Amino acid sequence: MPTSGEGLILAIPLVTAALLIFISNYRLSARLNAASAFLTLLAALSLFVRKPAPGPYLLVDDLNIVFVVLNTFVGFTTAVFSASYIAHELETGRLTRAQLRFYHAMYQILLFAMSLSLLANNIGLMWVAIELATLTTVLMVGIYRTHEALEAAWKYFILGSVGIALALFGTILVYMAARPVVGEGPDGMVWTILIEHAAKLDPALLNLAFIFLLLGYGTKVGLAPLHAWLPDAHAEGPTPISAVLSGLLLNVALHAVLRFKLLLAANPGAIAPGPLLVTMGLVSLIFAGFMLYRRRDIKRLFAYSSIEHMGIIAFAFGMGGPLANFAGLLHMTMHSLTKSGIFFAVGHIAQAKDTQKIAEIRGLTVSHPLLGWGLVVGVAAIAGMPPLGVFMSEFLVVSSTFAREPLLAIPLVIGLLVAFGALLLKVHGLAFGEPTGVSHPVKASYLPMIAHFGLVLVAGLYLPPPLVAWFQHVAVLLH
Repeated sequence: MPTSGEGLILAIPLVTAALLIFISNYRLSARLNAASAFLTLLAALSLFVRKPAPGPYLLVDDLNIVFVVLNTFVGFTTAVFSASYIAHELETGRLTRAQLRFYHAMYQILLFAMSLSLLANNIGLMWVAIELATLTTVLMVGIYRTHEALEAAWKYFILGSVGIALALFGTILVYMAARPVVGEGPDGMVWTILIEHAAKLDPALLNLAFIFLLLGYGTKVGLAPLHAWLPDAHAEGPTPISAVLSGLLLNVALHAVLRFKLLLAANPGAIAPGPLLVTMGLVSLIFAGFMLYRRRDIKRLFAYSSIEHMGIIAFAFGMGGPLANFAGLLHMTMHSLTKSGIFFAVGHIAQAKDTQKIAEIRGLTVSHPLLGWGLVVGVAAIAGMPPLGVFMSEFLVVSSTFAREPLLAIPLVIGLLVAFGALLLKVHGLAFGEPTGVSHPVKASYLPMIAHFGLVLVAGLYLPPPLVAWFQHVAVLLH
């Protein structure tokens, strides 16, 4: 077994998945799932202390450490939340013991696939890892075996397959652009070699490759108009998978887009990738903002909120420059923490009320005070209200846009205000007033939700100087 940090990040979930497939005892499997995710987090944190040299297949650099640590942290807290959530699903008969073994094993394989994609130094290996993560989540979205869940899984599979096929074609085009420069063989797919020779690559092939890569991986990011799979997958799958999808998998696909953006930026003859990202980001933000008003399912509501925020992040990275890139990194981090925290609350709310329909959920602060107020804090955070961390990152995105492209700031602010109004409108009915419908007590694990919202609050008030310096350094690398 590898002993280096990146080797352990990959080996721990694989070994755990092999064990979990044979364990039907719920308590043991849930604890092993959480313990394994915690060990993976520790291995990720070790990368700050000792950064291994890049190899032909794995790479640890300043850009992907941010993603890997965020990935493993949310993976751990979601595993802790999952323990109490899945216990309720077993008690109510929605899941069987056999499905439990499958669920926990697939969860670890998903963590492995996402980490492998982030750590891959080979663009072909990165594509394979994202495909594995997609197939894993497809299986988990359909785990309830209801008509709606299977339909959502099938839709996700078809649209995800189209996206991944486009990304594969883009990857092949990058290899074709590199082959005359670095020669035949695997060197044409090694990221460190590609970026070293980026200025010599054929710009026409790179331009075409980026279009396919943006459309392919943009499907996974959930950018409009490539987003159609995302609301269904969130609504019908287990809530811990919704938390991982919104908090992690979208970031993994975004990381792939940023890698190829760097490649184009290093080639003087290639198109500027920024305007494409800015356009798709604005379209996603404004489209999702208006769609929030028409949502009747609580998980679909926050799925569209994820589309909105991935649009903001894509817009920030498209604008480029040290400040906008810093804002994009901070917003990505804040969104992952906030949105997964919201899904922790929503998962237990749906169990307590026996429904995901917004019209049938009322007065949560009265019937389930901790869950109700947790949802209020989460929505206030994701809507961008001060002093929470999302406000800080959105403020930086808007101010950097005003400074450089004032006209672009107008649709950006309109999109933010539209989404802000929709979220406040929805949460008022959900959280306040007289409770309606059924109301069960829930044995919930509140610690992950409180931890996430606590971090988002602290980040809005104070960012540690080492973290600021690290984000500034990565923002400069992204151009």
